[in-house]
Amino acid sequence: MAVWVSYFLEAMHRDKIPKLNQCSRTDLAFSFRFKQFGIFQDKCAMKVGTDGILLGAWANVYDNSQILDIGTGTGILSLMLAQRSPSSNIDAVEIDEDAYSQAKENIELSPWSDRINIFHASIQEFASNCSKQYDLIISNPPFFENACKSLQKSRKLARHSDTLSQTDILQITSQLLKPKGHLAVIYPIDLAKNFLDKAKDFNLFCDRKVYVKPTPKNAIKRILLELSSTPTSTQETTLIVEEDKHIYTQDYINLVKGFYLNLCVVLCIFNLG
Repeated sequence: MAVWVSYFLEAMHRDKIPKLNQCSRTDLAFSFRFKQFGIFQDKCAMKVGTDGILLGAWANVYDNSQILDIGTGTGILSLMLAQRSPSSNIDAVEIDEDAYSQAKENIELSPWSDRINIFHASIQEFASNCSKQYDLIISNPPFFENACKSLQKSRKLARHSDTLSQTDILQITSQLLKPKGHLAVIYPIDLAKNFLDKAKDFNLFCDRKVYVKPTPKNAIKRILLELSSTPTSTQETTLIVEEDKHIYTQDYINLVKGFYLNLCVVLCIFNLG
């Protein structure tokens, strides 16, 4: 199982981040600073990484959308989508108490706290009490199904699919997605195939598929998937992140340039053990 860990070293300035005067921290040391918001992640088991950045920048989102973010973690996907869609409303759900607290803090410090609602619950509990439907459901899901389980409870919740399986995501999507809505997820290549096979049982079909490669010479590491309830031909493309070491492709730059103040260094580490 490949693990993609990314470290983004950004040259950013505090005056670029709105609402810093409301920060509860004394040092204002955001772990990540983007053009319009910042991220704390010291309480979160899973940190900001390539998967979330790609998914948040790539997912189709329209104005006046109702969006559901399953397993929000730091809140990164909700914040990215709020920036991209100025009139959308977002419900973010997180089961882990520490991650919920951190996401709540990040959202409250952002310019969009009035449009992002965060819930401390399992997605199953949330769905059982939810009476609305969504234009977009998005998730950077846990995907370690057979790997050795982490001893840290919060990290286990974030990385392993025990509490949020592929079937759970598809079941909840079939319940809460509007007839013309979309589901957006990202998976390693082997689990993406499994996910698409299972999706057919819920009458969900792949509209868009993007194969993500670190460099032209590397194998595919992730697949971005967009599904809907309407059978259609799948648009398939490939996204290469780097042409060479720290030389980013124009496609990658175009995708993420709305968020990074300065694409200085992105170090991608692949652990194939």
